[in-house]
Amino acid sequence: MKTMKPSLLTVAMTAALSVSAVQAQGISDDKVKIGVLGDMGGVYADVCGPGCVTAVNMAVEDFGGSVLGKPIEVISADDQNKPDIGSAKVREWVENQEVDVVTGLVASSVTGAVTKVLTDAKKIAMITGSASHAFTTKSCSPYNAHWTYNVVALAQGTVKPMVQSGKKRWFFITADYAFGHALEKVASGVIGKNGGEVVGSVRVPLGTTDFSSYILQAQSSGADVVALANAGGDFVNSLKTAAEFGLTEMMDVAGLLVFTQNAKALDPNIAGGMKLTTGFYWDLDDASRQWSARFKTRHGSIPSMAHAGVYSATMHYLNSIKATGTDESDAVMREMKSTKPNDFFARNAYLRNDGRMVHDMFQVRIKKADERKNEDDIFEIEQVIPGDQAYGAMLAQCDFK
Repeated sequence: MKTMKPSLLTVAMTAALSVSAVQAQGISDDKVKIGVLGDMGGVYADVCGPGCVTAVNMAVEDFGGSVLGKPIEVISADDQNKPDIGSAKVREWVENQEVDVVTGLVASSVTGAVTKVLTDAKKIAMITGSASHAFTTKSCSPYNAHWTYNVVALAQGTVKPMVQSGKKRWFFITADYAFGHALEKVASGVIGKNGGEVVGSVRVPLGTTDFSSYILQAQSSGADVVALANAGGDFVNSLKTAAEFGLTEMMDVAGLLVFTQNAKALDPNIAGGMKLTTGFYWDLDDASRQWSARFKTRHGSIPSMAHAGVYSATMHYLNSIKATGTDESDAVMREMKSTKPNDFFARNAYLRNDGRMVHDMFQVRIKKADERKNEDDIFEIEQVIPGDQAYGAMLAQCDFK
């Protein structure tokens, strides 16, 4: 019996059907589901809480609401800055609600617990609010994408130039959990490497409202600089107390992690002149201003770098699904690392094999009252710090190719 060879048309149709079938099967559960975990009402709510949910929804809408013909869903939860609550919620999302990726993630202690759950489940963590560098070093994972900033970039951008200018003696007021510990440790290393010394430190529970005893310790330390290794409401309260006690008149105060909302909440007579490092500023150029105006219309305030970062990460994730034809985590992470993100947030950016998103950072100065044109005119950009200078080298054990 003579075997008939398939026609070119038949081969082409078969191939097309095969590709279509692969793509259809490539989206698990017939949808892409994004979980946004953050602080919805606590000390970090302005940093990455409801605003991060808004930014993710904006990204999904701008993407078109679907990918490869399948809907994109967004759900969110409040982790209350508690690791047990955050990890339990994410485990429930993965096991019972078909969540494909989790983003937001602000308190580093929560992020540490959550990334363990996600790595075990082979799900991607897009970390956009946390500062600790552990997620690309000692706790690195092939499923971590650390997007917005970290303690290394903050210390390089803020601490190093102050020490080099002659501010040699430092005292730390540090948030007493993973983020604060990491920030103090890295900053102390930068201080020592550049000829300075740490003359003392005190650790403060997260969410403390009375900083008076800690400020008094700083005052008596003989330091040139008091470093606030905290963030959000803790930064605002500690700096207000420092001003009330006259510390800001005696010595320099360095905010090691300051978001625009926090700077805006402070009297310019207190915060004006402070230099700091950020990964984003809304008034950088036309692209950042246009997106930020849209965000403010939706959310009611200018965005923090965490809000801009979570939008950027979400868009890169969705584009990677589109390019690979699947939401399978390993394939998506390979694509995320092989394709450079390029948007109003990600400048000269690339996602390293260890999961660190390297991009330009900015050294800025908080404007004084007489410099401000309006209520949102907070920062003056003084220097662009190239990403390769801002972030530390990749560790060999975290090179997930």
